[in-house]
Amino acid sequence: MYKFLVFGLCLLGVLCAQGQEFRIRGSVKDATNAAGIPEVRVQLTGTSIETTTDASGSFELTGELPAGDYNLSFSASGYFSLQLPVTLNPGSSIELDYIPLEIDLAEANQNLTLISLSDLQLNNEEQRDDILSPLLSATNDAFGNAAAFDFSSTFFRPRGLDSQYSSVLINGIKLNKLSTGRPQWSNWGGLNDVMRNREFTPGIAPGDYSFGGPAGTLHFDMNATSLGRGGRVSYAQANRSYTGRIMASYNSGLSQNGWAYSTLASRRFGNEGYIEGTLYDANSFFAAVEKQLSEKHSLNLTAIYTPNRRGRSTALTQEVLDLKGNQYNPNWGYQDGKIRNARLRGIDEPLVILSHHWKFSSRNTLTTSVAYQWGKTSNSRIDNTGSTLVKTEDGTDTFLGGARNPAPNYYQNLPGYFLRFSNPTAANYQNAYLAREAFVEYGQLDWDALYQANRVASETGLNAVYAIQNDVNQDQMLQIASILNTDLSQKLKLTGRFSATRLKSENYAELDDLLGGSIWLDIDSFAEDDATTGGDLAQSDLQNRNRLVQEGDRYKYNYRILASELQAFVQLQATLKRIDAYAAIELQQTRYQREGLYENGYYPGNRSLGKSDAVAFFTPSAKAGLTYKFSGKHFALLNAGLLTQPLPYNTVFTNARQNNDIIDEASAEQITNLDLSYIYRSPSLKLRLTGYLIDFKRGSELSFFYTSSLQSPQIEQGNALVQEITTGINRRNLGAEFGVEFKALPTLTFKAVAAYGNYQYTSDPQVYYTTTLAQQPVIFGDGNVKLNNYHVADGPEQAYQLGFDYRDPDFWWLGASFNRFADAYIDVSYLRRSDAFSTDFDGLPFNDYDPAQARVLLQQEKIPPYNLVNLVGGKSWRVKDYTIGFFGLVNNLLNTRYKTGGFEDSRVGDYRSLLEESNRELPLFGNRYFTGYGTTFYVNVYVRF
Repeated sequence: MYKFLVFGLCLLGVLCAQGQEFRIRGSVKDATNAAGIPEVRVQLTGTSIETTTDASGSFELTGELPAGDYNLSFSASGYFSLQLPVTLNPGSSIELDYIPLEIDLAEANQNLTLISLSDLQLNNEEQRDDILSPLLSATNDAFGNAAAFDFSSTFFRPRGLDSQYSSVLINGIKLNKLSTGRPQWSNWGGLNDVMRNREFTPGIAPGDYSFGGPAGTLHFDMNATSLGRGGRVSYAQANRSYTGRIMASYNSGLSQNGWAYSTLASRRFGNEGYIEGTLYDANSFFAAVEKQLSEKHSLNLTAIYTPNRRGRSTALTQEVLDLKGNQYNPNWGYQDGKIRNARLRGIDEPLVILSHHWKFSSRNTLTTSVAYQWGKTSNSRIDNTGSTLVKTEDGTDTFLGGARNPAPNYYQNLPGYFLRFSNPTAANYQNAYLAREAFVEYGQLDWDALYQANRVASETGLNAVYAIQNDVNQDQMLQIASILNTDLSQKLKLTGRFSATRLKSENYAELDDLLGGSIWLDIDSFAEDDATTGGDLAQSDLQNRNRLVQEGDRYKYNYRILASELQAFVQLQATLKRIDAYAAIELQQTRYQREGLYENGYYPGNRSLGKSDAVAFFTPSAKAGLTYKFSGKHFALLNAGLLTQPLPYNTVFTNARQNNDIIDEASAEQITNLDLSYIYRSPSLKLRLTGYLIDFKRGSELSFFYTSSLQSPQIEQGNALVQEITTGINRRNLGAEFGVEFKALPTLTFKAVAAYGNYQYTSDPQVYYTTTLAQQPVIFGDGNVKLNNYHVADGPEQAYQLGFDYRDPDFWWLGASFNRFADAYIDVSYLRRSDAFSTDFDGLPFNDYDPAQARVLLQQEKIPPYNLVNLVGGKSWRVKDYTIGFFGLVNNLLNTRYKTGGFEDSRVGDYRSLLEESNRELPLFGNRYFTGYGTTFYVNVYVRF
């Protein structure tokens, strides 16, 4: 593959075709106020010859093409696209002094919801921030827009990919987290007005900013001169994640003395959204200032600060959903008459970027940016392990304490717990009825009970038993990146990028709130010493035995991650008469090291304290592709890539909170990416059909859970909190995407979209388990997970849309869409597919194991298909130099109840226990589900000037 790419790069350098040199100059203006529009994409349709306008709206397009008639297209976010016919003759030089673009108010207002909508999926504590890329990666075709707006609320992932396979950049700085590989979307939430200059490169297609990945590359240009002159004030109301938002922004444009600035401030708020108890408290601030030092040099400083707090919800079992509905959230309760959520996520990470732009000729630019980001992310939860150190009569230390799980949906609080027996008695039914009545009547956290328990403990001389714990991640990131774009000739373009990133990440537990208690003893109350419970195993830090901590102190765990990343990529593009071609190579070096600051009792010495061994990944990647131009209206595109991707560090260290252990056989994931597209574009019809194959090999995963099915001689009764380490995961994503828009009238457009995929595991990977209760990793049987042919739980594999958009000349518009989703699957338990499922504690198979029954128990649950209807519309008015208007949308108009995903509960993972569960009318540990929202709305009122 790499030899082919080297050959391709050489071949591109010598390709030639007959053509004539031309030059087109012009200036693009806002039709309402004649202000220059920056960042307008100017392209000769059917070719790869394109450019963007500068801060004043001016552009120059040069190249070589055969003489003839062409269309010159102009497109920019928030404006109607424009096509102008041009005739190129030998030595043509065309001057277009005034090119007006009309504001597309419908698109401009839809852009207001891009980041707002992303908040819908940030509230769930189990759901990772991994399905949000479609919300910000809207493209100009029917499929991309459907994925961004109408499909997003169902956790639909284009091509079954999450955001770790994408790259997100602001001003040339890559902002994917080294801990997860994913961007943290809320770091720029609430900045909609200054994030319209975005460029999305689908898949592994060639881009101007980075090598990219299977899920594409999204780049935001947030330089002051790139933001069109003017201001906007808006107010929004919704019933989703927040209930209100106010935003104000102003962009100065480039002044005569070469200065430009941009500012924005916004606030989003709500005591709860559609899901009960989901507090939303977010402020966003943005400032950018740019100075044109000369015609060739400019400096830009961008600062972003978006502190936010959100209340979290959780996945629910069917029993809980039947009793409380899809808006239920067990994480909150009333305290002093106010809603308080125990699971809060807080993010406070400012970002500053300094960029130098050097245009050393009309065809060559070099942009160098330096970024510094710092701050912390915290996730709160209730800690019910409070203990007190006491001495027995013989002088032995022991610990007294610990408390019951206070979660209202804890399985012992539900009716099913009292009906768990094969033949329930009348007393069982009576207790189940009482439990049902209590849960339906209230079923929320009892904060008063937690405070009362701590008061009683304090009065009797004991330490607090309940507290609020914050799991804190405190980062300092420094990155420098340079991007070179140069035209080697009329036919060849070279793009290169180099970046270096350093990260210091501190991770610790913080005692946030003692809930009326006096003090907290920092030990593990579940420790099981070989002599007494007062021994070494219980110590969070052997350097500070039996430490007493107060609010604001660190406790339980405390460590650093030191990480670095070097990236370099080069890309060569050739533009010929019938064919455009490209080839690119990327080299990346990633290094991680853990430094333990506590000496954990289970892992004494350098097993937990001090620096771990360093883990390094060298990950080369390569891609190539071509576009064949049948005519100026229809084309065929082919992209092929062989990529390698390093593991994020939260997968490399198997139990970073307690020790320095590293995943066995840590290796980079290998990805083969192929896609083929046919595109047709005319003034009345736009169509795209894409087929894709993405093959993943040698992937790894790390999971944490409590189970009662760890059948090992090392584990008493199989009960353990475990780390599940899975390596050698192979899977394949195969499918097609289709999108078409037909303009039946100048004001009426019909659209149809379809996505069909098949996402399956293609191997039986290896799995092992670690726990504080076992000295060695626990491996069952051959150590494999029987996953081959199971579906990967990556959202609906099928999605379809029919819809229309009507845009009246009198500045009002209306759109509607019917959307259908199918073939979504529940995430399977790996433990159940390992030999732990069929093996007893003696290592032999269960004597009552029935293979036919086992196949039934292990069948993957498929979520029923569902339909959603969405409406969107708005109206605007011109009043002198102001535009006043409103924009609104309604999602799930028919209030359809549906599930978007879920997972099997590995609390039960062996044949006998699962068979017993299946025979219960109300399983104790049934599948947990994520549910979609019912009818929701979003309304925005604005003034633009």
